[in-house]
Amino acid sequence: MKKTIKDIDVKGKRVIVRCDFNVPQNEGVITDDSRIRAALPTINYLLNNDAKVILMSHLGRPDGEANMKFTLKPVAIRLSELLNKDVVFISTPLVIDDKVKTAAASLKNGEVMLLENVRFRKEETKNGADFAKELASLAEIFVQEAFGTAHRAHSSTVGIASYLPAVSGFLIEKEVRFLGNAIEN
Repeated sequence: MKKTIKDIDVKGKRVIVRCDFNVPQNEGVITDDSRIRAALPTINYLLNNDAKVILMSHLGRPDGEANMKFTLKPVAIRLSELLNKDVVFISTPLVIDDKVKTAAASLKNGEVMLLENVRFRKEETKNGADFAKELASLAEIFVQEAFGTAHRAHSSTVGIASYLPAVSGFLIEKEVRFLGNAIEN
């Protein structure tokens, strides 16, 4: 079994988590938040263990363009409601800029932020090393929690793991165990 977040000390660490927040929406209103809810055990574990949590995801297919139709702002709002705490969200077409870097660096233990849609950057789906390094520069640990995209060689799924210690979240752990049992049987 791969290492999970339970196998590492996250206290006081900046932890970047690749989630699958690719949720259906109707005119900016989320119509099914089950993918967001599925990530809550991992997010809450990190928050309860005094990590500084940075979340990232894609939404739709903006094809490397900052198309605000695909902004993660509605996800940030829904996450704030579900976590019962403010989620820092800075929308920028670059996903990461100086404002985002400053916000990430100033997170306190138990705080959470969400990056803008990683697919606003062309490099994301090409597993661009520069973008992967930019993402990694925000944190000290990488957690893969997006089972639905874990097989894709993207900057936020595979590339970042070249620059940070990487572990699985609870959702990935559950899926891997389920698949392992299915294969055994």
